[in-house]
Amino acid sequence: MSDRTGSRTARSGPRRRETRVAYGFLTPWIVGMVVFTIGPILASLYLSFTDYTLLSPPEWLGLENYQRMLEDSRLHKSLLVTVQYVFVSVPLQLALALGLAMLLNRGVRGLPIYRSVYYLPSLLAGSVSIAILWRQIFGSEGLVNQLLAKVGVEGVSWVSHPDYALGTLVVLNAWTFGAPMVIFLAGLRQIPSMYYEAASVDGAGAVSQFFRITIPLLTPIIFFNLILQMIGAFQSFTQAFVVSGGSGGPADSTLLYTLYLYERGFGSFEMGYASALAWTLLVIIAVLTGLNFLFAKRWVFYGD
Repeated sequence: MSDRTGSRTARSGPRRRETRVAYGFLTPWIVGMVVFTIGPILASLYLSFTDYTLLSPPEWLGLENYQRMLEDSRLHKSLLVTVQYVFVSVPLQLALALGLAMLLNRGVRGLPIYRSVYYLPSLLAGSVSIAILWRQIFGSEGLVNQLLAKVGVEGVSWVSHPDYALGTLVVLNAWTFGAPMVIFLAGLRQIPSMYYEAASVDGAGAVSQFFRITIPLLTPIIFFNLILQMIGAFQSFTQAFVVSGGSGGPADSTLLYTLYLYERGFGSFEMGYASALAWTLLVIIAVLTGLNFLFAKRWVFYGD
C-alpha cells in the first residue's frame, strides 16, 4: 500500500510542476483577457445604465438610455440604413465570391497568384486609404464619371447624392470578396468529381449541376460565410466615416449604426448612451445569428 502511495506522489510532483508552468505561460493571456476584454465589456454594460460624459462621474439612470432609443429618430434612420446595407451588400459579396471561386476552381494556371490577388481587397478595404480612394473614384470628377463621359452619359457626385451614396458603400463591401472566395474555393475542392461525372452521364447540364450538386454540397460553407460576413457588415465603420466625412451624410443616407454610435460617444461625449447603443447592436447581431442557425436546419445539408 505504501509503495502505491509513494508512486502516486512521485507522479503527482511532475504533474504539478507542469501545471504551474502551463499557468505561467497562460498568465499573460489571462491578464490581457481580463484587463482588455472582460473588464471593458462589464464596464460598458454598467455604463449603459448611466449618464456618463467622460468629464464627470457616471450617474445611475436605470433604463432611461434604452427608453431613449425608442424616441431617437436618427437611431431609427441609422438602423434602416444599416439593414439596407447589410441585406444588399452581403448577398452581392457572397455571389461574387462564389462566382470567382468557381472560375478559379477550373484549374487556372498560377492559381496561388490569382488567389492572393483576389484576397487583397479583404485586407485593404477596411483601411482609411481605400475609403479615401473610393471617395475619389465616385466623386463628381472621379473615375466612374470619366468612364461614363466617354459613352456620353453625364454622371453625378455619387458620394454626395442621397440616392446613391449608400450604393457606393455597398459596392465597396461587395468588393471585399477575398476571404469568402478563398473559403468557397476550399469547399469546391472538397466536392468529389465523380458526382459531376455521374450527372454528365445522366445528361445534366452545367446549370443543373450547379443547382443540384454544387449548391447543396456547399450549403455549410455558404452558411459559414453568411454568418461571418453579416456580422462584419453590421460592424462596418471606417468606410462610412471616411466617405461621408464623419457625418453620415448626405441627409443621413450613409449613417450606419456604428457611425451613429461613434457620434454619440466621441462627438457628443454621451458615453452612457453610446454603451447602450453598443449593447443593443450586440443583441441585434445575436438575434439575427440565432435566427440564421434556426432556419439553417431547412436549407443547410451536412454530410451525415
